[in-house]
Amino acid sequence: MVDYLQRAKFFRTKKRLGQNFLINPEVIADIIDFANITKDDIVLEIGPGVGFVTEQLVKYAKKVIAIELDEEAVKELEKLNCDNLEIIHQDILKTDISMLTDEKVKVVANIPYYITSPIIAHLLGEIDDLNNKNRNSITDIILMVQEEVARRIVATEKSSAKQYGLLTILSQFWADCSIIRLVGRKSFYPAPKVNSALVSMKVRKTPLLELSDYSHFRKTIKAAFSQRRKTLKNCLLGAGFDKNKITSAISELGLDENIRGEKLSIEQFGELSKLI
Repeated sequence: MVDYLQRAKFFRTKKRLGQNFLINPEVIADIIDFANITKDDIVLEIGPGVGFVTEQLVKYAKKVIAIELDEEAVKELEKLNCDNLEIIHQDILKTDISMLTDEKVKVVANIPYYITSPIIAHLLGEIDDLNNKNRNSITDIILMVQEEVARRIVATEKSSAKQYGLLTILSQFWADCSIIRLVGRKSFYPAPKVNSALVSMKVRKTPLLELSDYSHFRKTIKAAFSQRRKTLKNCLLGAGFDKNKITSAISELGLDENIRGEKLSIEQFGELSKLI
């Protein structure tokens, strides 16, 4: 068995880059399994670190494009010396995925937790970004995130209020999301303070809702979640929406006028946006 722990300890991890290397071979095997990688696939790996997942990916994929920000990690990756591995030393948030290859990619990412939301927005595009170049280049995303973030990605209006929000709607608007498995802290070195989860996001060809005005929908949900302790009506008022339109829309949807935003399903938000 590969001793990932010894190899991870040998490398000086950087706290500021949020580095926590995955050292559990079972979880690495699961990533390969769930991503269903074949010799036809091009895999884009975000944040490969010193390459524990990378060295498995290259065995199964046609090609692996690894995007890594840390110069020292890049040097470690270069030691893998594979014909089907391309290493790119840059920030994923500044990367146009459509420029990397003409083919569709599967994304595998064990990313720094503090930039999870920006990375998801970068991969999928915003709600009103109907022709996002990155999203159009991706078929599937397998993402390692904090368990709490995973719960937010797959939440519904029936989940706890803290879980359901803008990240939920953005993720589900453009992808079919599910939790593959939970991953304990000890699966990483250095061990983070929280547990993690592996999430599958299958990118949709068309958005979840068909709307006449996607920008208005984005404004509506942004307003609805802007102040969690306030009612939906007050949040929308605060964002400058017309009072009469808000009142009549809420009543037309048959909702209690003191309802909070997190109690509406994504479909109900679509209706609300149309009515307003």
